[in-house]
Amino acid sequence: MAALIIARLTFHEAARRKILLAALLLGIVFLLIYAIGFYYVNQEFSRSSSGPGLLERNEIRNFLFMAGMYVVNFLTVMMTVLTSVVTISGEVASGTIHTLVAKPLRRWEIVLGKWLGHAAMLSLYLLFMAGGVIVIVYLISGYTAPNYFRGLSFVWLNALLLLSVSLFGGTTLSTLANGVMVFGLYGIAFLGGWIEQIGSFMENQTAVNIGIISSLIIPSEALWKRAAFEMQSPMVRALGFSPFSAPTVPSAAMIWYALLYAVVALVLAMRQFSRRDL
Repeated sequence: MAALIIARLTFHEAARRKILLAALLLGIVFLLIYAIGFYYVNQEFSRSSSGPGLLERNEIRNFLFMAGMYVVNFLTVMMTVLTSVVTISGEVASGTIHTLVAKPLRRWEIVLGKWLGHAAMLSLYLLFMAGGVIVIVYLISGYTAPNYFRGLSFVWLNALLLLSVSLFGGTTLSTLANGVMVFGLYGIAFLGGWIEQIGSFMENQTAVNIGIISSLIIPSEALWKRAAFEMQSPMVRALGFSPFSAPTVPSAAMIWYALLYAVVALVLAMRQFSRRDL
């Protein structure tokens, strides 16, 4: 299939960019700092016989694990946008897209191939970063967070959602405008999520509704909330109090909405590029 060839070329092209190398180096630095910090915190409350019990220790470990996954989610989002925002719009502006369009390829195959190439790269990046956090926590403390595989699947879906939106913007807007649009949408969802969380604690329905509306505009923050809910400890989940997720957990309907959102954005990207005058 031609789209798989484009995916392979896109993967290699993205791998050659300095932004990927910078992201990997910063990711390694983050994992080193995280490992050192987690080690000393774990050692501090483990060496004292009068320290917290096993339940309290696991709660602290889960909190530190969630802090690490919060950073991983943020870095994956940044990686998604920064590597994909220039994929189509930049090639159109430079004229290099004509090399592909001149070949016997359908335009939708070009878009799909680029999506697959970036999706593969982002999947490996998320596996490296999230896997690093999971391994660090387990090797140092022997603790394993609950439902981490299910939680990571929502973080992965969040990256694919923003990838689809970024490619759709690239078929219509310039690189700069596309970057502003994607980061703006993510910012709306992020702010709306915090407003909803504060509104839930204060029992303010208006604030909660603002968060719901922002999730309908783009459900990226809702996916992180569901991921955090899955990976947080049973005690925190029962209490409904955590700095990483709101008391109101996104439903399965919202997850299906996010999946549909990503698919529709990708289909619109393929349709728009097929009709675009180059």
